[in-house]
Amino acid sequence: MNELIRGVTTYLHRVGTSYNLLVVAVELLLIGLVVWWVTRFLRGTRGARLIKGFALMLVTVYVVIRLLPRSLPGEGTVSWERAEFLYSRFLLFAFVALVVAFQPELRRAMIYLGQTSFFKGKRGKAEAVADVLVESLGYLSRNKIGAVIAVERTVGLGALDESGVPIDSELRAETLNTIFYPGSPLHDMGVIITHGRISAAGCQFPLAESGDVDQSMGSRHRAALGLSQESDAVVLVVSEETGRISLACEGQLYVGLEMADLRKTILDLLTARPQSPSAGKKQRTA
Repeated sequence: MNELIRGVTTYLHRVGTSYNLLVVAVELLLIGLVVWWVTRFLRGTRGARLIKGFALMLVTVYVVIRLLPRSLPGEGTVSWERAEFLYSRFLLFAFVALVVAFQPELRRAMIYLGQTSFFKGKRGKAEAVADVLVESLGYLSRNKIGAVIAVERTVGLGALDESGVPIDSELRAETLNTIFYPGSPLHDMGVIITHGRISAAGCQFPLAESGDVDQSMGSRHRAALGLSQESDAVVLVVSEETGRISLACEGQLYVGLEMADLRKTILDLLTARPQSPSAGKKQRTA
């Protein structure tokens, strides 16, 4: 036991005298961030327990090899060449085993990295949002399911989030369709999309004055126009009676957008290249 304690002390002293402590601290921080990202990525998957087992085994073997006493009573200096040789081969085996065992997770990680904003940029994120919205709006329109969706731009909609139910989920067409499906507790109110994610549902949007909207249109269109008058959000509406798609932006309501032009219109608005939707009829200018 005393030899083990002496070995630990010698090792720590060697680290303190042979290395720059600032560099060691930065390296440990980077390693910690990588470990945190890996555990967060694997959380809830079958690989989470497996990686914990691998990590525990590698740390244990490393500590045992590095802290073995270098001298023994009556033996002088001791070399653990065979143990270190086996340890180096064990690391190679562990690396190959990790690649094989985590093949699905590694493939998913590469796809995830390719989809991050660092590679996609602002337009790439806007394209992803536009694609999901077009898919969902097409389904809602065909089935005449009423909906109102606000996409946040530069003016934050955090105050409206508080009026609804926090979601903070990945933006998917299936999720939007489920929220607005008749009978859902949240289907009558609005959904807010922030930074490419569904931030909240069941939100109460401010209503425009009744005189600002044609009397044939319902509360969803009034809510869409009202929100566009108070923020720069892009608000999309699906009529429950006709399935018609409308868009409100910058105090203007465009009614009857065509599916063929919908993606381009949304993308132009989200990438700060606003233009009047050519396929929609302007209902009102505030």
